[in-house]
Amino acid sequence: MKTILITGASSGIGKVTAQYFQAKGWNVVATMRNVAGEKDLTELNHTLVTRLDVTDEDSIHAAIAEGISKFGKIDALLNNAGYGAYGALEAFSMERIRRQFDTNVIGLLSVTKAILPHMRENRSGTIINISSIGGQVTFPLGSLYHGTKFAVEGISEALHYELEPLGITVKIVEPGMIKTDFGGRSFDFAIDENLPEYAPTIESMGRLFGQLANNPSEPEVVAKVIWAAANDTSDRLRLHAGLDAEYLLDKRKLQSDAEFISGIKDLMKS
Repeated sequence: MKTILITGASSGIGKVTAQYFQAKGWNVVATMRNVAGEKDLTELNHTLVTRLDVTDEDSIHAAIAEGISKFGKIDALLNNAGYGAYGALEAFSMERIRRQFDTNVIGLLSVTKAILPHMRENRSGTIINISSIGGQVTFPLGSLYHGTKFAVEGISEALHYELEPLGITVKIVEPGMIKTDFGGRSFDFAIDENLPEYAPTIESMGRLFGQLANNPSEPEVVAKVIWAAANDTSDRLRLHAGLDAEYLLDKRKLQSDAEFISGIKDLMKS
């Protein structure tokens, strides 16, 4: 029986993916910053719920060690923990800027680095990194979030070369708009009333997000793509999740920078 370790499993994509893999017969190490409030996953067989904060290295090593101790081996890692920071760059303090990169980039690197000795010793394993359409396509006010997701894409692609000779596979999953709490506790929006010059862009961005989020996919859509990634033996690196992801990412490949950016600007006006 194979085992997957999932970060950010308290809600949304992480939680649904934990449930999906458990139902498919895998062992699941479902990790989250606060395990006290978790009820659903603790009732599942072959599931270990344990604390892991991607910004706390001690908790990372402890969770991996506990997972190996319980299940013997970790076959797949899903780097899912993260959140989105949006707003004018000027509106963010350096503390909030660092928090975004510490969680979405440094945290992903920390968890990956911690599990690599185990996978290298076994000469097998799959690392699945959750990126986003925002790892290939940008929207206004997203310099921080898109910066982190573009970083995830570059890190993953480079690791693909680095780890393949060791028997370790790397996959990137790029979801579109998903029906989760991303707009709630997983969203950090900065607005500064002392910067009125950005107000028109904020208003336009609200309209654009409204259009993009008009028909979001269910988290199960992403869970199924993650399942496909974990079991994919081809050399495919990127997997899209959601019809909007398919549309936008394919369109981005076909258009020049000027054409695509012009299209985004038109959507902001409508």
